[in-house]
Amino acid sequence: MLEGVRIIELEGLGPAPFASMLLADLGADVIVVHRPVAAATPGIPEQPILDRGKRSIALDLKDPNDLDTLKTLIGTADALIEGFRPGVMERLGLGPDVCLDINPRLVFGRMTGWGQEGVRSATAGHDLNYVGVSGAAWHASPAGVEPFPPPTLVGDVGGGALYLVIGLLSGILNARQTQQGTVVDAAIVDGSAHMMNLLMTLQQGNAMSSQRGHGVLDGPHFSRCYRTKDNRYLSVQCLEPRFYRVFIEKLNLTDSSVFTEQFDQTLWSEQTAQLQAIFSEKTRDEWQLIFEGSDACVAPVYSPEEALNDSAMRSRGVWLEKEGVLQSAGAPRFSTGLPWMPKPSPERDEHRLDIIAELADLG
Repeated sequence: MLEGVRIIELEGLGPAPFASMLLADLGADVIVVHRPVAAATPGIPEQPILDRGKRSIALDLKDPNDLDTLKTLIGTADALIEGFRPGVMERLGLGPDVCLDINPRLVFGRMTGWGQEGVRSATAGHDLNYVGVSGAAWHASPAGVEPFPPPTLVGDVGGGALYLVIGLLSGILNARQTQQGTVVDAAIVDGSAHMMNLLMTLQQGNAMSSQRGHGVLDGPHFSRCYRTKDNRYLSVQCLEPRFYRVFIEKLNLTDSSVFTEQFDQTLWSEQTAQLQAIFSEKTRDEWQLIFEGSDACVAPVYSPEEALNDSAMRSRGVWLEKEGVLQSAGAPRFSTGLPWMPKPSPERDEHRLDIIAELADLG
């Protein structure tokens, strides 16, 4: 879908390479500017999944010749992605003013946790810090349990990378109409707070509360996970009364006075305790057979490795293994697109000759 769109990515960690991976999955020509030597970062392989489908050139941005090469690349690009602390690009001589002077149509994407401005902008942080401050971690766990949202998903990916992609694509569309580029200030605190507006709508309608454990999504017996006999888990979220009735029927609890009132908060603790005792009587897979095909809104909680072998996930090709590496497929799907398969992650500097040749042809 994004064939003909060129993105220049400066090597970084977390949300910035995720954003460029998504753009590469969608067909953009993403050129990642790697450092000449890989940084020693624990847990990051030399050819990470996040680099799949990209082309690589290694440049030393403190070398004048390599800096000139990058500036030439910027002149050919629709967008640039950088995830450094505020001020780093300016010190390298690659601030927005310089880059937009080179390429007035450029969309300059900046990915940070705290944003380009503000009292925390110069300080370090990570996903959990950002979503903690933004409010996005508040409802992450039931009352009485420390908030702990799924690692990286709410902040780095949801509030960071996806908002950066939306900003870049919006900027590219605008540049094609106006011939004028822009700077995208994508801050994880901004995006993760923005994602809270669905919950704030529920709070506006009194379905959620600023007090943890008193809303329909963060505390009741019908919206939580339960441990099963084999120490696995089931997710239960039958919010609407018609789905709740199916849930109760499947558990043979229709005649139980304890479960008659779904929204009576004074009963939630007792209802939760009884359901936990019930779910402890069978394995996760046994419960799955009981609820399969119903509208009870009950589903197993899988690890990624287990999700690979789930029939529904397999039918959509959501998870796959390539050369022994487990990864998820590109999303979303398009009716006009070809079947999606992951492209390999490049070796560092693998495409140098091709990229230099392309720039020479343009010159």
